[in-house]
Amino acid sequence: MAPTTIELDDIADDRFGGKAAGLAELRRIGLSVPDGFVIADASAQGSLDGVTERFSQMTVAESAAVAVRSSAVGEDGEDQSFAGQYDTVLGVESVDDFAAAVRKCAASVHSRRASSYRGQPGATMHLVVQRMVDARSAGVVFTADPTTGRRDLMVIDAVPGLGEALVDGTASPDHIVLDAGGTAVISEMGAMPVLSPAQIAEIRSDSLRAAEHWGRPMDLEWAIDRSGKLWWLQARPITTLPADLNEMDSPLAGADHVYTRCNIGEMMPGAFCPLTASVSGYAIDYAMQAIQVVARAQESYEKPWLQVGYFYGHMFLNLTEGTALSSGILGNSLEQFSTSICGRVIDELKPKPPQPFIRKLGNTVRLSTHALSAGPAIRRMDEQIAAFRIPTGDDPRVVMQQLESGVEQYCDITLTHVRSSSRAAVAANVLESVLMRQAIKDGRGEDDGRAEASRLMAGATDVESALMLSELDAVVHTVAADAAATEKFLSALPEGAVTELRAAGGAGGSALRQFLSRHGHRGYRELCMRDPSWAEDPGGLGAMMQVMLRSALDPVDNGPSAVEVAAPRSSTVRLLARWAQSGARGREQTKSKMALMAHRLKLGYRHLGEVLAGSGRLPDADLVYFFDRAELHRLVGTDDVAGLVHSAVKRREALAFQDSLEFDDVSVGRPSPLVTPPQRGDAGDAIAGRPAGRGTVEGVVRVAKSIVDARELRRGEILVAPVTDVGWTPYFTVIAALVTDIGSSVSHGAVVAREYGLPCVVNTLVATQVLETGDRVRVDGDRGLVTRLGGD
Repeated sequence: MAPTTIELDDIADDRFGGKAAGLAELRRIGLSVPDGFVIADASAQGSLDGVTERFSQMTVAESAAVAVRSSAVGEDGEDQSFAGQYDTVLGVESVDDFAAAVRKCAASVHSRRASSYRGQPGATMHLVVQRMVDARSAGVVFTADPTTGRRDLMVIDAVPGLGEALVDGTASPDHIVLDAGGTAVISEMGAMPVLSPAQIAEIRSDSLRAAEHWGRPMDLEWAIDRSGKLWWLQARPITTLPADLNEMDSPLAGADHVYTRCNIGEMMPGAFCPLTASVSGYAIDYAMQAIQVVARAQESYEKPWLQVGYFYGHMFLNLTEGTALSSGILGNSLEQFSTSICGRVIDELKPKPPQPFIRKLGNTVRLSTHALSAGPAIRRMDEQIAAFRIPTGDDPRVVMQQLESGVEQYCDITLTHVRSSSRAAVAANVLESVLMRQAIKDGRGEDDGRAEASRLMAGATDVESALMLSELDAVVHTVAADAAATEKFLSALPEGAVTELRAAGGAGGSALRQFLSRHGHRGYRELCMRDPSWAEDPGGLGAMMQVMLRSALDPVDNGPSAVEVAAPRSSTVRLLARWAQSGARGREQTKSKMALMAHRLKLGYRHLGEVLAGSGRLPDADLVYFFDRAELHRLVGTDDVAGLVHSAVKRREALAFQDSLEFDDVSVGRPSPLVTPPQRGDAGDAIAGRPAGRGTVEGVVRVAKSIVDARELRRGEILVAPVTDVGWTPYFTVIAALVTDIGSSVSHGAVVAREYGLPCVVNTLVATQVLETGDRVRVDGDRGLVTRLGGD
């Protein structure tokens, strides 16, 4: 059968290839598409007379050259684009050239490059024949950013003349990135911009119309002719996107609510799987709402995601909801509240209406009593944790019931930790307030008072995180005392080194087993249901221990230094300091208990994943972390969940995209990731933060944006990180100082740094972005300054 022709307007589906279907659909929704037709089954044997006759009619009517382009079955589809795999011929004007172009494009379906890309024999080749646009400019538009996976961004690339220069890479395009409101957040243009603002707006409007029609992000080609008219040349789905990065977002508590990554970013850094949000995020939100209820800041527990938000895979605190607490109790203002969380006054935050003094007094008494009476609840934590038995059965519905019961226990344990933290925060805030007022009275500044409070809080002993570090340091020094054991440990891969030492019968093996028995449930991002603990991550633990061991072998003494703090003259300040130190110990102890309950839950969810994978409900056990708890109830049933499983697979792909996102420290409404890093806090050679650990030191920077990066640390380097949690603790025996983007004087990094006499500056906002590994800096932990130094 000879090839036949079909008009674009007569195409109603993709049987003639994705390109033809896309063009027909663009015409159907009213966008300007050059006239054309389709050659069906262009590879068929037979005469081309009918096809060339239609070409002749078109060239006579249009008085313009045509483009012959492939539209093979499967091309420009949802799974593969075949971009550049098949041939295109432009500027065809004569019948002979047209026949040659048809044969060339039809034959390209059997080319080696197309077969390799497709992974199977040639598809049926159809061709699109269209009037050429005499293009003044051309390009592509993506209605989502294919690089970052963000659907709230649009990317436009434009070149002068034909778009082929953009496709083949011979021209450097103007590159424009628009946010959801149409504002250009990136605008990389040459001396003469290819597009005017009006043209950019028209491209945006039409492409959004197409994306809305298809119901998914689109990749479209366009051209603007000499008269300024916009034409659309191709439409296809973006095939490289993961799941919508916002798919699992929590409800927004209020359009004008202020959210922050500060504080919660210390406990839960980076992006998290949906199950972690549904378990740990849910528990934290529950506990914080319970505190609000006690202080009569809200009447009752309302619904999830009021105090905490989950956006783009990251956890946020809702500062707006928190202001109800600060406006309803004595001795706490909106300014103090925002400073305690974010290290600064948040201008965007609006106070709740003030309450009468009598009500404030009653609320303050209720909240203080609740915090200070946490002792019995703290003592019950071990019993509560032991009551939850990690599931071992094979019935997924029974396992799910056990896990749901465990989540209830987790909520109670988290509430106890929040009560303990409140007790610690009250003590720290009172101490800091007293010393700040005294500093001002003495003619000094508030920062002097804060620094003095930090020094006094450094006197705490038996702090869980510091004890944990001391015990691991003891393990390392036990290994270091045996030359043969040291050589063996350092020459092995990190995972093998720990696995072998753990099984060994000597002093080192015994010390490691004792350490893991007590602290094995701790680790980096320990509240994540997916991330392993130290006991289950010999590679991560081994990398840290190897860094510590190399440092221990260095002849320079770099062990933890005692923090000498002069006793305050005032008996009141001495009492407040002891209270604050006691609060710090209690907070760290309950945090460890909370991490232990999270650890037991994550073992249970891992078992659930293995059961579901074994029964064929999941393709692999790891996928269990990419559902929320409500979806897991469906998964353990008998309904068809193929679509849900497919969504989970795409969510897993999205996690890496989410993890690369960065946010401003505060956001009004739904947090939106930064397109370009902020430069706040950087003033020439000085980066200003908040003082959190006394002393001054000069040294070489090691920027570690993740705990994996920290494995390259060397003794005496200055660690610059977005934030640190307990998983970073072993590195504190190696570093000379700590600098973080976020944090406060009572954050984990600050507490441990003070215990080990390390200068520490937190809340710089930008340190990881403006400093580079190898830079020499001076860290002034008393003034909160990080100063770049010149080279040697």
